[in-house]
Amino acid sequence: MRGLKLSERFKSTQVHALSSSSEKANGGGGSTSTSTSNNNKASNKASSMASTKSNNNNNSKHRTKLPYSWSKLKSITTTTATTNNNNTPSAISNLVASLQLPSTETIEPTIEPFLKPINLIDSLAELYNRMECSSSCSPSQPQKEAMLLLYVEQYSLLRGIGDQKILRRCLRMARENAEDVISKVVTSAWLRFERRDDELVGLSPMECGGYVLECPKKNLEHGLSNRLCSVNDKCQCHKDSSKQDNFTEIENVNANVCLETEKSDVLFCVGNEGIGCVRCKIAALSEPFGAMLYGGFLEAKMKKIEFSGNGICSEGMRALEFYSRTKRLELFSPMIVLELLSFANRFCCEDLKCDCDAYLASIVWTIDEALILIDYGIEERAKLLVGSCLQVLLRELPNSLHNSKVVKVFCSYEAKARLAMVGYDSFLLYYFLSQVAMEESMISKTTVMLLERMRECASERWQKALAFHQLGCVLLERKEYKDAQRCFEAAVEAGHVYSMAGVARTKYKLGQPYSAYKLISSLIFGHKRAGWMYQERSLYNMGKEKSLDLDVATELDPSLSFPYKYRALEKVEEKQTKEGIMELDKFIGFKLSPDCLELRAWLYISLGDHDSAIRDIRALLTIEPNYITSHGKINAEYLLQLLSRRVQQKSQGDCWMQLYDQWSSVDDVGSLAIIHQMLENDPGKSLLEFRQSLLLLRLNCQKAAMRSLRLARNHSSSMQERLIYEGWILYDTGYREEALARADRSIEIQRSFEAFFLKAYVLADSNLDPESASYVIQLLQEALKCPSDGLRKGQALNNLGSIYVDSGKLELARECYSNALAIRHTRAHQGLARVYQQKNQRKAAYDEMTKLIEKAESNASAYEKRSEYCDREMAKADLDVATQMDPLRTYPYRYRAAVMMDEQRENEAVEELSKVINFKPDLQVLHLRAAFYESMGDLSSALQDCQAALCLDPNHADTLELYRRTQKLKS
Repeated sequence: MRGLKLSERFKSTQVHALSSSSEKANGGGGSTSTSTSNNNKASNKASSMASTKSNNNNNSKHRTKLPYSWSKLKSITTTTATTNNNNTPSAISNLVASLQLPSTETIEPTIEPFLKPINLIDSLAELYNRMECSSSCSPSQPQKEAMLLLYVEQYSLLRGIGDQKILRRCLRMARENAEDVISKVVTSAWLRFERRDDELVGLSPMECGGYVLECPKKNLEHGLSNRLCSVNDKCQCHKDSSKQDNFTEIENVNANVCLETEKSDVLFCVGNEGIGCVRCKIAALSEPFGAMLYGGFLEAKMKKIEFSGNGICSEGMRALEFYSRTKRLELFSPMIVLELLSFANRFCCEDLKCDCDAYLASIVWTIDEALILIDYGIEERAKLLVGSCLQVLLRELPNSLHNSKVVKVFCSYEAKARLAMVGYDSFLLYYFLSQVAMEESMISKTTVMLLERMRECASERWQKALAFHQLGCVLLERKEYKDAQRCFEAAVEAGHVYSMAGVARTKYKLGQPYSAYKLISSLIFGHKRAGWMYQERSLYNMGKEKSLDLDVATELDPSLSFPYKYRALEKVEEKQTKEGIMELDKFIGFKLSPDCLELRAWLYISLGDHDSAIRDIRALLTIEPNYITSHGKINAEYLLQLLSRRVQQKSQGDCWMQLYDQWSSVDDVGSLAIIHQMLENDPGKSLLEFRQSLLLLRLNCQKAAMRSLRLARNHSSSMQERLIYEGWILYDTGYREEALARADRSIEIQRSFEAFFLKAYVLADSNLDPESASYVIQLLQEALKCPSDGLRKGQALNNLGSIYVDSGKLELARECYSNALAIRHTRAHQGLARVYQQKNQRKAAYDEMTKLIEKAESNASAYEKRSEYCDREMAKADLDVATQMDPLRTYPYRYRAAVMMDEQRENEAVEELSKVINFKPDLQVLHLRAAFYESMGDLSSALQDCQAALCLDPNHADTLELYRRTQKLKS
């Protein structure tokens, strides 16, 4: 390579430590070895696992204990903080001096633990084609199972995109196509886990949420209903239960009549007791009994039959006699029914076995019951009972996975073999369990064992690739490099090219950097270029070539955080810490990444800018409350405590004032930090947790937003307030009608701003006809009459103005936006610009957006919107700025591509769209590229893009129309 001896490029072992500004002045520094860094990472993972385990669903504030190695540091810093004055070193200085902070030599990107096709669009299109073929066939059990696995495969392919709504839709479709009990139980529990219903206080794991797809009783029913159940189908189990209660008395009467009218004609002797039975009823239980009592055996003529030694006690025999007459079991204890189950197996009483199985399955509600009964169920091949026990264990995840007895049920090879006895050793089961385990800890033995079982259950190529790749990722984290390498190689053999990055990484860890370099280079030359390839090769490169690889990685995929972190640390090592912070600012400006926030906080600490460091740590803790620094093994909350001693504390009133300032300047990270401090001052304040969730949603932190919303619901002080937060949770997870019902119930209890706003927001999330728009306007007006603060009223005025514009009521809209601006809702400039544009006052609209750009901290969207109000050249300049500030925004790419098509530069237009598709598959961009391909006559490419887009949203009307038109043209 360019005249260098490659072997010489892998000899450097120099490691740099980041020191504080005071240490830099004194020439202080430090170093650490790569192995030490690796050990620190493993210890950090274990500490993080312990932290997560202890985070139960209580309302108390959680604090993670520091690792033992930090006990001395804590005592030193605590003492220092107590005696600190202007002439003594601060606790923070001691902290930075004691830590070996990351350097360009020690940081490395993670290998992503999910499927990452070399060409995602091709894979999605091929998958959609298979789905179409399967759905067009007549439904049958194998066909439904195939559809189920297709949706699970779709879920696996789309995990890398990270859109929680799309992933939930995949799981819902999988559940809709589930026919057997184990598939229903697993997919239903998976849906519940994705929503993290375990964090909702007062909600029982076995409680029916009101929908068929997640009803624990419906999951235990074999087969599909007359029609496929849908996500919105209401469950009738509560009504069925009340009907069952009404019939109980009638059944009791019938049972008594039966007992009175039918006289026993044969006596079964068990031990010293004789149980009178009706011969014909006992004979009807099974063919063996029929043969014994009416065939050529001696018992056929006997009035008294000795029945001891047949595995049934006298009480069990009485229960059997009662069942033979009434077909009822609920009057007997579970142990007697278990005895009947065993007896039914021995004497081939199929109806009795099914009834015992169903009855026992219906009474399993707790983990303890499940752990006891599952062994009986497996031994007696009672599939329904085992399914019910598994359902309890799965619906208690992730907490149940910390129970050693539960782990014993799933993890060992023997445990899998036992589940196989009832046909429940499914790939789907172990896939779900493995994902939960990996979220809890990437290095635990439980995770390894579950992934091994998942690998053993894998049958299709994608299943094997996923299982081997994820097992390789876990073993890599555990520093079991040789085993990890074998797993990655097996994944590559199964067709997962991305696993070659894992092979290269393990070679590097095993002291073969040149071999790793050659492997990734061959990958780059042999496949379509991707950002992760250059990022991976940069680890095995040096000097300018390393920087060049990282620059190409950012160009191909700006969503990768590692290149920004590396360049930032490179600046720091050149004594340009402020420039390093600016490099991190670029990334954090469009993607809020905990690792980048952490690194930027450390750089601010080294500069002595404690306020900025505190802001970043608070934002970080909002996203991941139990975050432990990757390089220092110190809990971020403890670090925040140390830093807080160095700055002036704010009262709650000061915080509210600052929140208004941050909100007005559209500084979302700053707003997050302020709300975190306000919650520290006033823990469990549901209103603040709700505001926090709104900010997190705006910052595309969907999981963290839902966690804040669940906390708001748990901490709500009244039923009226709780209904509102439950409504938002339901709306965000796709249950629109239920969200509206919650809003209505809340309004019935008490008229409030948030209840009216919720209802208006949900109704507005559709194409509004004039009548519907009028109703939404009325709801927002009612909301504004209710008490609230300026932040929320500004949002309501903004939304009201938007609906007025859509309805053509421009003066009313202008008034709304002006009122919003008067209470410092800065985003209203955008609405006011739209009003001017509707009035053909483009210059005024442009000027209004310029005001927003001048005020806003995060203004990529403002540049994008301003581009609509100027000529083509100025618009292109604004959109170039928007792309530079936020490369994940897709509108600028679509605009530039459309301009190129107008200029008949078709190939350039397609290439412009392909840039963003390569790192962010977007429905609108795929649709536009498909339309371009259609106009160019490339129908095959158009069909492929349509199929990939429909894999993201199968109901997108414009894409469906284009797809059908293209199919007709091609045929």
